[in-house]
Amino acid sequence: MNNVKSPGPVVVGVDGSDAAIGAAEWAAREAIHHDVPLRLVHVIQIPDGPMSSDPADAAEHDYAESSLRTARLAVEATGLPVKIDTAVLYGDVDLALIAESSSATLICAGSVGIGRVANMMLGSTAAILAEQAHCPVAIIRRDEKSPPFEAGLIAVVVEDRPGNRDVVRCAMEEARVRHAPVLALCVGRRALFERNRDKFYRRLDGLLRRFPDVEVEVVTTRLGVTRYLQERIGAVQLVVIGPEDAGRVAQLVGPHGPPILAHADCSVLIVRGTDH
Repeated sequence: MNNVKSPGPVVVGVDGSDAAIGAAEWAAREAIHHDVPLRLVHVIQIPDGPMSSDPADAAEHDYAESSLRTARLAVEATGLPVKIDTAVLYGDVDLALIAESSSATLICAGSVGIGRVANMMLGSTAAILAEQAHCPVAIIRRDEKSPPFEAGLIAVVVEDRPGNRDVVRCAMEEARVRHAPVLALCVGRRALFERNRDKFYRRLDGLLRRFPDVEVEVVTTRLGVTRYLQERIGAVQLVVIGPEDAGRVAQLVGPHGPPILAHADCSVLIVRGTDH
């Protein structure tokens, strides 16, 4: 008997917002890449128990179905050959999506939250998913004025830290999926980089041979990732980080704070585990 667990879907939290629709469109390529369905879910917030039968509940359910239908049509309009499932869930939004992440290959959210009320700061649900989800998380930031998703670099820090190889590998995979170059960052003084140049390229070497079709630009910077990206506004479409940096997602995709947060098409992918 085969006990190998089948990979779960790529899940997207949908709330009717443009940000959620952008996340669904972005996630379609991920579903194709992983050969899994795209699962669009809308969570009707019920913090205190089951739904009542008053008209407000019917209106909420109609809104949920409309949101899912709009997101589905947007994905279908891309022409990508992806299987799409939809579901209306009930309960606490954060807990419902964290539960979804336990069986997902990847979970995605727009950067302004999930739910028409929870759209302040980064979006409370997006921030919670970044730190608490059980699978890799993509926080997608994009607006109508942004260039196509494929326009821009995939940025990743290459460093001597446990798990970094998986993070860099994921960045290379994303670059292949999205036909984009990788920006491999070495954060620190140039003199230190020169002393450790061979070690740095050894860490990259196997992946460069594994992904010969991916263009890689190596940059050394004394600035942190966020500060460096401020200098590259408009050039980076996705930053790939490890779970230890999940708490810094708000610094990267906003929408409030340093100038980088005006960089509306810069999204973040948090890598967890070795199965991504």
